[in-house]
Amino acid sequence: MQTRKKYIFLTFLASWLLLFFFGGDQLRRFAFFSGRKAEARRNWPRWTDQSLLKSFANPEELQSDGDPSLPSPRERRVARLNVYKDSSCRMETCFDFSRCEKHGFKVFTYPRERDQPLSESYSKILTSIERSRYYTANPEEACLFILSIDTLDRDHLSSQYVRNVDEKIRAFPLWNGGRNHLIFNLYSGTWPNYTEDLGFDIGQAILAKASFYTQNFRPGFDVSIPLFSKDHPQRGGERGWLYQDSVPPKKKYLLVFKGKRYLTGIGSGTRNALHHIHNGKDIVSLTTCKHGKDWEKHKDTRCDKDNVNYEKFDYQELLHNSTFCIVPRGRRLGSFRFLEALQAACIPVLLSDGWELPFAEAIDWGKAVVVGNEKLLLQIPSVVRCIHPERVLAFQQQTQLLWDTYFSSVDKIVHTTLEIIKDRLLPHRSRSRFLWNVLPGGLLALPEFSTHPGDFPFYYLQRGSSPSEKFTAFIRVVSPSGSLSQPLLRLIQAVSGSQFCAQILVLWSCQKPPPPSGKWPQTSVPLSIIQGRGKLSDRFFPYAAIRTDAVLSLDEHTSLSTSEVDFAFVVWRSFPERIVGFPARSHFWDPEQRRWGYTSKWTNELSIVLTAAAFYHRYYHSLFTGYLPAGLRELVDSLAACEDILMNVLVAAVTKLPPIKVTQRKQHKENVPQQVKGTAGGRRFSQRQDCLNQLVDWFGYMPLVSSQLRLDPVLYKDQVSVLRKKYPRLERP
Repeated sequence: MQTRKKYIFLTFLASWLLLFFFGGDQLRRFAFFSGRKAEARRNWPRWTDQSLLKSFANPEELQSDGDPSLPSPRERRVARLNVYKDSSCRMETCFDFSRCEKHGFKVFTYPRERDQPLSESYSKILTSIERSRYYTANPEEACLFILSIDTLDRDHLSSQYVRNVDEKIRAFPLWNGGRNHLIFNLYSGTWPNYTEDLGFDIGQAILAKASFYTQNFRPGFDVSIPLFSKDHPQRGGERGWLYQDSVPPKKKYLLVFKGKRYLTGIGSGTRNALHHIHNGKDIVSLTTCKHGKDWEKHKDTRCDKDNVNYEKFDYQELLHNSTFCIVPRGRRLGSFRFLEALQAACIPVLLSDGWELPFAEAIDWGKAVVVGNEKLLLQIPSVVRCIHPERVLAFQQQTQLLWDTYFSSVDKIVHTTLEIIKDRLLPHRSRSRFLWNVLPGGLLALPEFSTHPGDFPFYYLQRGSSPSEKFTAFIRVVSPSGSLSQPLLRLIQAVSGSQFCAQILVLWSCQKPPPPSGKWPQTSVPLSIIQGRGKLSDRFFPYAAIRTDAVLSLDEHTSLSTSEVDFAFVVWRSFPERIVGFPARSHFWDPEQRRWGYTSKWTNELSIVLTAAAFYHRYYHSLFTGYLPAGLRELVDSLAACEDILMNVLVAAVTKLPPIKVTQRKQHKENVPQQVKGTAGGRRFSQRQDCLNQLVDWFGYMPLVSSQLRLDPVLYKDQVSVLRKKYPRLERP
């Protein structure tokens, strides 16, 4: 028994010794594994040339899993669900198309409550809608609804934050879970994460939001808008800094940035790294941490030096003198700097990962901005240096187009938002991206007229085509006698004798009915009568009977010869986007009255060609009726001789070009009825000036462009034989 115990003890001892010698090292590794791993994380490799390497980050920063101020994926998901409970919304599922079928695309704004304050920016948005052609005061006619509650600033630390929005909107009988509603927002979330939480459930409403995160953006439903300040103009707006068709000189700087540097919190990572690309020569990247109440508590070793360098440069001067402007994210994805760079023709270099760019559904931003990556900042200088000068110029010109067309005023931002939504209602009649991204832009290319670029007067040169070779004469008759006057009969004979005339339409705006067909002169082209409604704006209605591209607008007392008509039409075919005609007028600024003046005196300059005898494209009839709000057409009907001024202002606003005057055998004398001569005639002239100033107020600027150009035939008035001239009758008295 004793011997057996001895063998068992020896066997156990031998096994323990073997385990100790052959497996002990592995046990020690296992026992101290976690400690050694932690020590390995703490000890960054010590390179032999460490003293020669410039340190750009601490080892702790490199080993961290990310910016602790950034919201985690879980936090983003929770915030998203709080706002977008109907995150799968699309136009087909969350929008009632039937509301838009009867009355078209009409927008209703909720009545404003007296005890509910509105920010300046939101007041501008509502005003833009209420003075537009989309507006209706009847909710039964509305296709889209806009809240009167200010939802622009949803930072609950802001003084403009509106509380209890959920309770308020649910009390609206038209809310219907947000269906067919549009909500505008500029600021969402608050310190420190600035999530996209709006603080209320938007339901099935469309969200027009600035600083839109791509993961939250619902394509084909939401609209991304730019961030704009409270000082952004209501209408008109300042022009871009690069004039049309001009080539800017070589800029002093290649790439610039001047702005805040966030020491902590979201957005600090990108701006803290901008100083790495600064070389003080052609790349200027300046930041300051001197902002906020407690910036000194968080200041680092760079702050003092950065603040000194920051004051050495003027921000506006850098914008004017740089080719590229860095547009990094701020606390939120968007910033005011984006629109500032567009206006200055300083090509934006975006450093804002995940930003859904404004109106990207329609605008091709690849032609106007450089999209960078926040994590690849050091590659930006070499990237912009590689862009060819011709492409740089194309980028700069595109920034001006986009600024002037869509971003220079609150009106344009709001109208672009509405037009994008409107295009979704009838996709087969929506604008192409081509129309959105070339002059004059999508807002002025009405899909109701056509969706084919070749039908508009602006694209003939680009497409290598020409307008049709015939025109329609459109004569307005307003004579109270209701009879055919001799000047009218002579005018019909002269126009019908033109080789380019396709038809004659007479707009009969008299109280008495038109004479029977047997009383009208026999012509070589069809002659038709259109019964007018007695309004001055009738002459610019898009009548279906007008089938040619060119329209020759005439008054019944206009005196023209066939040669004059032929020559004017030939000139118009070379300039189909402009008004080409005979009687010219001009505008001027009266410093004493501090208003615009209108004159019929013959001067070296002209800016208006009266539509009493002028060619223009028929598209302008559709633009006059479909683009301008009803209030402007009512103004035309209430003021005498205002309709031709409005047409000239409209065409100049679209083309940014002056009209063209052509040779006229006799000076045009404006016909003034007997009952308005004398002092009443002077009142008529005063009404023209009032009309001009009211139009300037509506557009927000003076669209008319002056010119000193008059086009005459070859050899006109030259001392050569009349037989050698193509239009000899132009020189005969």
